[in-house]
Amino acid sequence: MTAPNTTPNHHAHYPGFAGLAGILAAATMSIGRRGDARLVARLGGLAAGDTVVDVGCGPGAAARRAARAGASVTGVDPAPVMLRVARLLTRSSRRVRYVRGAAEDLPLPDDSACVLWTIASVHHWADVDAGLREARRVLKPGGRLIALERRSRPDARGLAGHGWTDERAAAFAERCADHGFVQVQVDRHEGGRRKTVSVTAIAP
Repeated sequence: MTAPNTTPNHHAHYPGFAGLAGILAAATMSIGRRGDARLVARLGGLAAGDTVVDVGCGPGAAARRAARAGASVTGVDPAPVMLRVARLLTRSSRRVRYVRGAAEDLPLPDDSACVLWTIASVHHWADVDAGLREARRVLKPGGRLIALERRSRPDARGLAGHGWTDERAAAFAERCADHGFVQVQVDRHEGGRRKTVSVTAIAP
C-alpha cells in the first residue's frame, strides 16, 4: 500500500467548489491556468483534428486552448459552478462541449480520445485506480495521458499542499504503469514563480 505521504490523491476529501467561493476560484483559474494549458498542449503533442478530454476542466482555460489549435474537446468537471463559468467563457467556440462527470466515471465512449489531460486535479480524485481505468478506456491505443500538478514541498500545509511532491508524482507514474500505460515519464517544469511536475504516458 502506498504510504500516506506519497498518496497522489492526498486531498481526495477536500470540499468541492460551489457558491461564491467557487465562482471566485473559477475566475482565478481562468487566468492562472493559461500557462498550464500551453504546457499540457505541448506535452500532449496537440495537433489539429485531435480529440481531447480535459478531466477536471474547471473554467475551461485548457479546453479553449486546445480548441484554438483545431482540436475537438470535451471538458469534464464535477462542479456545476465550474461548468457554468466554462460555458460562459467558451460561448464563441463550437469545438468545445462541457459535461458533468468525474475522473472515475467519464461520460464518454470507449476509444474516443487521442489526448486526455488533467490539470491540478489528480490530487482530488476519489479513486486513482478507477480514474486510470477510465482514462485507459476512453483513450485510443497510442493515446496520450498527461497529468500536471503544482510541485509542492513535503512539509507544505493548507493550500500550499495542493499539488504533488516528487514522491507523489513518482507514485502516480507507478500506478500508470500498473494499469498498462507505457512510456511513463515524470518531468519537472519551471515557469516564472510557478513550479509544476508532470506525468505523461501512452495508452497501450
